[in-house]
Amino acid sequence: MFEFSQYLGFLLFLTILTIGFWLMFFLVGFVSYWVGGATWEAYKERRDKKKEEQQTV
Repeated sequence: MFEFSQYLGFLLFLTILTIGFWLMFFLVGFVSYWVGGATWEAYKERRDKKKEEQQTV
């Protein structure tokens, strides 16, 4: 059967795998939020710039 050190190695593997999964899950959510926010801000800046150009002309 398994020895105690092998059991600890398996638990360490599961711990690292779980931490990696949740870190990836968090980073995907954060990066998508960041990209979406940057896109929305760029859109608002372009929209405001067009409004200014229309008002001055």
